[in-house]
Amino acid sequence: MKLSTEDEHLFFKLMWGLQIHVNRQHKILPDMDSIEVYADLPTADRMQVRDALWENPTLIDAYVAENPDGLPAKELEIVQKWKRSVSGTFQVFRYLKKHTIFLLDERVYGVLGLRDSVETALGGRRPPVMVRAVLLPFKGKIVYDGIMHSYGVYFGRGIRSSLNEEYMAAKQNGRIITTLEPELARPARQRRKKPTKDWKPVVDDLVETTSKMKGGPAVQSSAFSLLRASARLAQAAVDDPDDVDGLWDVERRVRTALTRLRTVLDRAQR
Repeated sequence: MKLSTEDEHLFFKLMWGLQIHVNRQHKILPDMDSIEVYADLPTADRMQVRDALWENPTLIDAYVAENPDGLPAKELEIVQKWKRSVSGTFQVFRYLKKHTIFLLDERVYGVLGLRDSVETALGGRRPPVMVRAVLLPFKGKIVYDGIMHSYGVYFGRGIRSSLNEEYMAAKQNGRIITTLEPELARPARQRRKKPTKDWKPVVDDLVETTSKMKGGPAVQSSAFSLLRASARLAQAAVDDPDDVDGLWDVERRVRTALTRLRTVLDRAQR
């Protein structure tokens, strides 16, 4: 996912206007007063100016106060909010239709591309990809500042699993950050839950039935014990799915029953 063509043009007009002002003040690149000329420079040249900007974000205040490009108030407000930038070494973890997932210090961001999707900007590299980037607020969304430096780092299975758990936990708990401008965030719409079957009578019958399943050979008895504990876990999940502490208590009983069954099966092989 990327910005619309209109928003893309606006972003680069503002970003390059700001960077040209920084260059003018610090004389990093000579004779550079045109956005058209600046846009055609090699990335390495523009990176010098870009780095000078993020090393001293107060330069944004000076640009907004002086307003050398005669920007309207709404556009100046966009630039001013870039002081909320988030920079660091991110893990680009997943390309989604709505945005690309960036991970940093257990925070999960949904980021849009600029001219191209982030996937295209990274040459279609399979995630996770380690990148050095600066994330910015832009009209209620999150973008990067136009330059990403990627690293050829290989992630082992353990690290990939850990990153996936960070992402899945954020997704499950609604913690994916999709704006750095909470004042512009749309109120979360309450999703209507799809009607689901009422499993309570079935689960209650299952608990009652399995409570009578006891005894017999060791393997059978242990399997019945696991079945009873599992039925009670299903019952707890149906009765009160938001009682996480209570679910953990019942889940521990399931693990205990499973451990006993494994022990019995190990003995049977001796």
